[in-house]
Amino acid sequence: MSGDTGENKSSGASVAESSPAGEHDEDFHPHTHMVHSHRDVQGGVARAAVFGISDGLVSNVALILGVAVASVDSSSVLIAGISGLLAGAASMAAGEYVSVKAQVELIERELAIERVSLAERPRAEIRELASIYTARGIDPEQATEMALAVMNDPEVALEVHAREELGVDPSETGNPVEAAASSFVAFAVGAVLPLIPWFLVDGTTATIASVVIGLGAAALVGVVLATFTERSKLKTAVRQVSLAAAACGITWLIGTLLGETIV
Repeated sequence: MSGDTGENKSSGASVAESSPAGEHDEDFHPHTHMVHSHRDVQGGVARAAVFGISDGLVSNVALILGVAVASVDSSSVLIAGISGLLAGAASMAAGEYVSVKAQVELIERELAIERVSLAERPRAEIRELASIYTARGIDPEQATEMALAVMNDPEVALEVHAREELGVDPSETGNPVEAAASSFVAFAVGAVLPLIPWFLVDGTTATIASVVIGLGAAALVGVVLATFTERSKLKTAVRQVSLAAAACGITWLIGTLLGETIV
């Protein structure tokens, strides 16, 4: 009997060591491993910053280049560049505020409708949530149990239904003021870069410097964007530079035509 017991213990130990559960327990340490976190991609601040600095950079390089080839007066370029910076930043901020505010109000309206439905039609909401879980491959009986458990807490129920039905997080609907401020600052930073040479030199030298700074900054924006999105840095940088170069080329052509027409 003692020999059998020893064999069983030894066999049990070997099974535990070779089993997937044993491997999982050995690899997973809850006190040393932390759940990964995500960046805020819904609120609009990151989008406004990236779009703002890219738009400010491209639009002001194009504006400066267009004015520079149409006029030999460097003060005209400075006035146009500063005006473009202020007008563009204010316009971007206002547009971003209205956009995010409308988005927030729409989400809040849908959440209000969902909150009323959860209070007045709980059975229908349970069936609806259970059907969503079932469609994802969960056993119907288990799906119903999960839906019932969710409905025990009204706030949890609202959050889950918002995520599953609307695809939004009620706690991250977006901040229009932050998005507007981010857009304003980002546009201003992007727009001021190609304007810097005109405070130091003028003419062809300043024009070339503006283009070089603009294309270099566009490449840098592409690299930063690719770092956050984990995409190819080279491809993203080339895309940003190509767009900036195309805008510069178009405005250079228009500025040249206008300059010849005015003269």
